[in-house]
Amino acid sequence: MWRDHQLEIAVFVILFVGVSALGFVAARWRRPDNLMHLDEWGLGGRNFGAWITWFLVGGDLYTAYTFVAVPALLFASGAAGFFAVPYTVIIYPLVFLVLVRMWSVSHRHGFVTPADFVRSRFQSPTLALLIAITGIVATMPYIALQLVGIEAVLKTMGVTGEGTIARHLPIIIAFAILAAYTYSSGLRAPALIAFVKDTLIYVVILVAIFYLPYKLGGWGAIFDAADAKFDKTPAPGDGILLNANNQLQYITLALGSALALFLYPHSLTGVLASRNRDVIKRNMSALPAYSLLLGLIALLGYAAIAASITPLKNPNGTNDNNTVVPLLFDKLFPDWFAGVAYAAIGIGALVPAAIMSIAAANLFTRNIYKEYLKRDATPAQEATASKLMSLLVKFGALVFVVFVDPQFSIDLQLIGGVIILQTLPAVALGLFTRWLHRGALIAGWAAGMGLGMWMLYQIPNAATKRAHFGGSAFPLSEFGFDSTKTIYVGFVAVVVNLAVAALLTVVLRAARVQDGGDDTVHADYFADEGDPRVSPAPASPAPAPAAPDPIT
Repeated sequence: MWRDHQLEIAVFVILFVGVSALGFVAARWRRPDNLMHLDEWGLGGRNFGAWITWFLVGGDLYTAYTFVAVPALLFASGAAGFFAVPYTVIIYPLVFLVLVRMWSVSHRHGFVTPADFVRSRFQSPTLALLIAITGIVATMPYIALQLVGIEAVLKTMGVTGEGTIARHLPIIIAFAILAAYTYSSGLRAPALIAFVKDTLIYVVILVAIFYLPYKLGGWGAIFDAADAKFDKTPAPGDGILLNANNQLQYITLALGSALALFLYPHSLTGVLASRNRDVIKRNMSALPAYSLLLGLIALLGYAAIAASITPLKNPNGTNDNNTVVPLLFDKLFPDWFAGVAYAAIGIGALVPAAIMSIAAANLFTRNIYKEYLKRDATPAQEATASKLMSLLVKFGALVFVVFVDPQFSIDLQLIGGVIILQTLPAVALGLFTRWLHRGALIAGWAAGMGLGMWMLYQIPNAATKRAHFGGSAFPLSEFGFDSTKTIYVGFVAVVVNLAVAALLTVVLRAARVQDGGDDTVHADYFADEGDPRVSPAPASPAPAPAAPDPIT
């Protein structure tokens, strides 16, 4: 009952309201003469320095869902949940050079989305449209999962009602507030809130990592309790150590997730808002500090086992493992500090949800609205369309949580990773080479997407008794192997995507099939702050094809 959590609720509401007020104040923070431009509303003026970018990108990548779902995975399955730690370590060296090239070419041409880049690089509206739709579809369930994090906190505090709408009324109110200040302030709102969000999370985790062992008999006792639990679990892949059944899944999931992370449009939004190339370089060097925090957060799952936490139930009777961290704080910490922890999770949902909705709205505006609906749209009309679309995206995410099983939303996020990986050849490789034929890239995207969806369809979810789309771990036995091992669907799908794109490029080049030109030049990929911008690419591709350079 909520009456047993009055102090927690009071602390949560005070901090949540205070941060929401900060979101509206952000409209006047570094306010330009005209906010009605995507460079200003959607990218914060492209003028964020090292500290703001560090908090913004970190606040975007390490979400409320991370706070509750990674420990929940360790609570339920053990060591396999640690995949989130190595992938956030290996990603930064991988994208160090990629992101500075993306920033430079976007700075020169005024690109706002990755689809903008693809449109100019390959002179292909069709390929750009596919990239835009892929980004929007992959982002939607990710936004919904931020609501799942808030809902886990509200359920723990007993702030629920009877019936579908009443049960979700607090989330509806929270996201209405989020929609309002995102509409008015744009990217400046999550950039400003990220300072508060990250500070709260660091304080909560650093306190928890010392206090919990004290209460539970030390880390040795915590790991022993987790080991004892998994020894009684019949699942072959569960345990505090990886085994032969889950090692391949762990490796491919970590690598695939690393490759997918900065393909998400919201990840690139924070990068494109940076002032110059040096800001990005410094951030790629400093952001691994968040991975240390993530490792500490993950250990809360084992602490919940040692504390004998029993998850709350979903409406369908299944366990809601996302509640184990809020329940852990509720059981072992003073009420006031539990309220601070709940606020950290709730506010941790606002920053990424705002950036994700802005990124998805920008994709729609630049690559669907302007390309196909209103080619002569003014900057002000683009900004208005993007602001309205950001409201629609949030509404769609809210519908996911209110009317769809939360566990299905989690599975959809795993599917989202498989989907966004199929943009890797055009977006990531396209920054380094123009060799791949635009027709081959479209065919590779279709092959990877088709195979990925087929594989995902074959995976059941034993916990929810659902026959299809139950996760992203594909059994090798389905490929005819005599094995109990599984592999990450996204890894297989993107390998097939790349293979098809490469082979078909050879065939199309040999057949001299017409390819598009390239609106970018070599120097664009090394431009820095102060370099003059060029005019954006025309709305339709240039009629005369140009022979592509093999390496830019």
